[in-house]
Amino acid sequence: MTDGPLRLRQVSTTDLTVAELAAIRTLMDVAFDMGEEDERFTDEDWVHALGGMHVVLDRAGLLVAHASVVERPIEIDGHVLRAGYVEAVATEPAQQGAGYGTFVMEAATEVIRASFELGMLGTGAHHFYERLGWETWTGQAFVRTTAGLARTPDEEGYLLVLRTRTSPEFDLASSISCDWRPGDVW
Repeated sequence: MTDGPLRLRQVSTTDLTVAELAAIRTLMDVAFDMGEEDERFTDEDWVHALGGMHVVLDRAGLLVAHASVVERPIEIDGHVLRAGYVEAVATEPAQQGAGYGTFVMEAATEVIRASFELGMLGTGAHHFYERLGWETWTGQAFVRTTAGLARTPDEEGYLLVLRTRTSPEFDLASSISCDWRPGDVW
């Protein structure tokens, strides 16, 4: 990787260039190519990462790390909240362990705290996010479909939330739901 100063930017999807979008997608493909088909970054994952705010960290124009925050309605015990949902968090594999992922997630967390009632994400890397103020959701999870609520038990224990200054009081053991979408619903 080229030496030089790091540059952190917050950029909406519409303000990213075609080259920047291609670099982000390439980073996702490389970072999530763990040899297991179900862990790869899919076209649906890519669509989920678009339409919001991207936190982009680069050095000399080369992408180092990325996270995106997209708006999603999340319902907790019958109350719909405007949530900043975190997608596409990755660091260039040769740069992992240097704190760059933390750097972009701190910035993404601030985007959420400034603009949303709740932060939300799905992960198996709890410790990484919990040290930034995220909490593991312990209640049942559902997806809202045209046929009604459908339980998503495989996601339970993998969902994390971030309270903001505008979050209502809620119990982490409550039920939570998201709208259906293609690919990973959460």
